[in-house]
Amino acid sequence: MTLTNAYVLPTNRIADFFKKIQDGQAPERFTNQLLKDWGFTSTNDRAFIPLLKALGFLTADGVPTNRYLEYRDHSRARQVLGQALKEAYSDIFLIKEHPTTADKVAVEGKFKSFHNQSDNVAGLMTKTFFGLLALADINSAQGAVKSVPKSPESLTEAGAAPEKTEREHRSNVARSFHYNIQIHLPATKDVEVYNAIFKSLKDHLLD
Repeated sequence: MTLTNAYVLPTNRIADFFKKIQDGQAPERFTNQLLKDWGFTSTNDRAFIPLLKALGFLTADGVPTNRYLEYRDHSRARQVLGQALKEAYSDIFLIKEHPTTADKVAVEGKFKSFHNQSDNVAGLMTKTFFGLLALADINSAQGAVKSVPKSPESLTEAGAAPEKTEREHRSNVARSFHYNIQIHLPATKDVEVYNAIFKSLKDHLLD
C-alpha cells in the first residue's frame, strides 16, 4: 500500500504543468531552471519536481523515466497518468475504486491520518490528488498481474514423464499451454528491484 505525501500549492496550475510535459522535449534532467523556463517561477512551483518523482515520472536524481516519455504521447497520456495515480495513491483507491470530489472528506481524512498532517496540509494533498485525477483515466490503467505460469516442478508433479529432460519438458509445456501475462511493476526508486523481476522472468520463461 502506498500514499504519497507529495503535493503542490498552485493546484490550479497542475493541468498547465502537465501540458508542458507533453509539448516540450524530455530534458536530460528535470531542474528548477526548466521550471522557470516554462513560466513556473515561484518557489512554490518547485514542489512539482518531487511530485513527478512520486508519480514515477522522474528518477530520484531527476532523470525522466519511460513513464515521462510515454506521457508525451497525447493518445496515451490519460492512461499513463491513471496508472501512475493507482501506484502512488493506492490507499485512496482502497477507499473508493472510482473516487470523485464527493469523496473529498474521506480522502482528506486518509491523508491526515496516514501522514499525521494538519487539516491545511491534508487539504493541499487532497487538492493535488483531485487535480491529477481530472487529467487521468483510471479505468483504462493496467491492473495487476492477471495470471501466473505454473512452475516446472508443479507441472512435473501433475504428470510429466520423469525421463524427460527439463528443457524437453518446458518445450512441451510451451506447445501445450498459452499464458497471457501482465506485469505490474512496483513504484520504487531501487533499480535492483526491477533487475530482479526481469531476471526472474528470463530464468523462468525464456530459458
